[in-house]
Amino acid sequence: MSTATTAFTPSQRVQRIKVSPSTAAAARVQELKAEGREIFDLTVGQPDFDTPENIKAAAAAAMESGQTKYTSVNGTPQLREAIRSRMTRVTGQVYSDAEITVGGGGKQVIFLAFMASLNPGDEVIIPSPYWVSYPDMVRANDGEPVVVATGRAEGYKLTPDLLEAAITDRTRWVVLNTPSNPTGVAYTEGELLALGEVLRRHRHVWVLTDEIYDEISYLDGAVPNLARALPELGDRHLMVNGVSKSYAMTGWRLGYAVGDQGLIATINLLQSQTSSCPSSISQAAAVEALSGDQTSVTERVQVYAARRDRALELLTEIHGLSPITPDGAFYIFVECSGLIGRVTPDGQRLDTDQDVTLYLLEKANVAVIQGSAYGTEPFFRMSFATDMDTIESALAAVSDAVRRLS
Repeated sequence: MSTATTAFTPSQRVQRIKVSPSTAAAARVQELKAEGREIFDLTVGQPDFDTPENIKAAAAAAMESGQTKYTSVNGTPQLREAIRSRMTRVTGQVYSDAEITVGGGGKQVIFLAFMASLNPGDEVIIPSPYWVSYPDMVRANDGEPVVVATGRAEGYKLTPDLLEAAITDRTRWVVLNTPSNPTGVAYTEGELLALGEVLRRHRHVWVLTDEIYDEISYLDGAVPNLARALPELGDRHLMVNGVSKSYAMTGWRLGYAVGDQGLIATINLLQSQTSSCPSSISQAAAVEALSGDQTSVTERVQVYAARRDRALELLTEIHGLSPITPDGAFYIFVECSGLIGRVTPDGQRLDTDQDVTLYLLEKANVAVIQGSAYGTEPFFRMSFATDMDTIESALAAVSDAVRRLS
């Protein structure tokens, strides 16, 4: 019998995708910390707060009462009711059980939506700057990401003209992330209505809105959403959300979406063959998160707002940096074109935003993520989901490092 082995070769599907840059950055930060370096970590895409006590208590009670079995693929009746109630409050629409899906985080829901709907060569319009996972999730499911660049003139948001120009006969989806990761910008109701005019002319195009940061908002009033602005698009609109960001529950892995019954049924079919159902304990916790006391959300948004304002104040004092003011989420996307072409004390020229981020990591001990990871350069993304002392110390170190450039 032969003992020869053949090296494993990943499938073509897997070879199309890359390791998440944010995951890679976080891993590098941990490596440097393990070496004894004190790193100011501004890469983190999760709240620094703990899950609220009432939510943890609900999970503990669920375990004590034996809620540790499989649930329905689309969640427990209590969770579906909590989702339905929140969605009615946010959108003004009423959703049936057949229009609700629940997954292991919003990321899984989006991935399964693409798996459920894309055929080889189908196109998905993704405005940049974009969340790093969108293009790779499309590629992994045989689709073609069509990246549409937006800039300062467009407010870093998709416009009707850009959308119209990007649509082809192969377009299946357009993805809108509001408030956005990495920019934090949110679409106004008027902007959504204008995009709707284009979508009315192209009935074959569906819309996926990722609204995971909608509770972390610095706007007066609620973040506008497509379901309320354009309810007539409901038969081709998937609205994705979750409990990770608003309730500091990233590790609980619980996301959900509402949309067309046919699409939801297909997502649930795929869910039944992947993880069967989300964690029953996480579902019980999510019921409390969505329907329980919301004081912690309000209080934490106030803390984020103070951090955002202080970070913006410090960034604008650093020559060569130009931050985008976020409407929501807990990131600031910082243009660093003023540093491109400058030279480090070691004689290295900064030619790209990755050069900038590496310089800040090595010489200022500040970890951020390069804008090219989000499809737009030269920028970097910093998170302010960390304490004020870290923000102030990190940006003081950045300021000092920038002053040493020639």
